[in-house]
Amino acid sequence: MRHVLRALARRWLDLHEEIKVHSSHLKKLTKAAAPELVAAFGIGPDIAAELLVTAGDNTDRIHSEAALAKLCGVCPIPASSGKTNGRYRLNRGGNRQANAALYRAVVVRMRWHPPTIAYVDRRTAEGLSKKDIIRCLKRYVAREIYRLLPAPSSLTTTASVD
Repeated sequence: MRHVLRALARRWLDLHEEIKVHSSHLKKLTKAAAPELVAAFGIGPDIAAELLVTAGDNTDRIHSEAALAKLCGVCPIPASSGKTNGRYRLNRGGNRQANAALYRAVVVRMRWHPPTIAYVDRRTAEGLSKKDIIRCLKRYVAREIYRLLPAPSSLTTTASVD
């Protein structure tokens, strides 16, 4: 039993070291590819990498910030068919990994970014649910990210890490 636990502990330590190496490479690559994106509040190398992969895989589809929002699944969809009363629902389509990356960025901003905290307080007072506020914030972050993405030609080139 003890040797099994020792082997598990060694394996965990080996994997932990491997993760550190890969995280360091990811940080260097994302900072080289899009330094402004990595510097944005709440967007670290993992979120930036996911969004760069999404944008790089779909350069022909991303011609505007609205197209990026649609691709990430954060574009507003009317809550019902016919006459809507101005309500929108979450989009369940798009690239789910990019959507999850935007969600993580929004959660960080809701906790630590004073302008976002003020926005959440104001929208809560207006009667919006937390889900609706997060939907609006993801759309805002997607708009901000579109402006920070490198040009499509530089997204298709590969970078090397020494």
